[in-house]
Amino acid sequence: MFNPSREEARRFFIHAWQKHLRNQPLADLEAVVVDILEAHPEYHGFLSEDYLDRDWPPEHGDTNPFLHLSLHLAIAEQLAIDQPAGVRGLYNELHARHGDAHKALHDMLECLGEMLWQAQRTQSAPDPAVYLNGLRQRLGLEPQAYP
Repeated sequence: MFNPSREEARRFFIHAWQKHLRNQPLADLEAVVVDILEAHPEYHGFLSEDYLDRDWPPEHGDTNPFLHLSLHLAIAEQLAIDQPAGVRGLYNELHARHGDAHKALHDMLECLGEMLWQAQRTQSAPDPAVYLNGLRQRLGLEPQAYP
């Protein structure tokens, strides 16, 4: 399993964007990253080596662009394989409700972030039921028990 360091993950985003700007061929995952980056022009200024070590403390009200982009990438992968099971259907419902794919993805991003925060807080593995039920709640649906 690939587990990049913070610097490696950031370099991946930076290099994919640089390849895109130079019209160089992109690997499949790089193409997904470029799609995400194109939807976030507010982060283009951070796509340089100058930001490899920068921190964006949440207590200062800052949004870490690399974390935000990484969560988008995680969701893109989840949707591609419908994992956790049912996430694609919930996304489709959010998309239909909002009429906007990016707004639906940001709902998902918030629920994914909540699941990860809870796992960190309790020092346990992330619980997909927290994530899926967060999505269900945004749709006004009842929570479900998940295996």
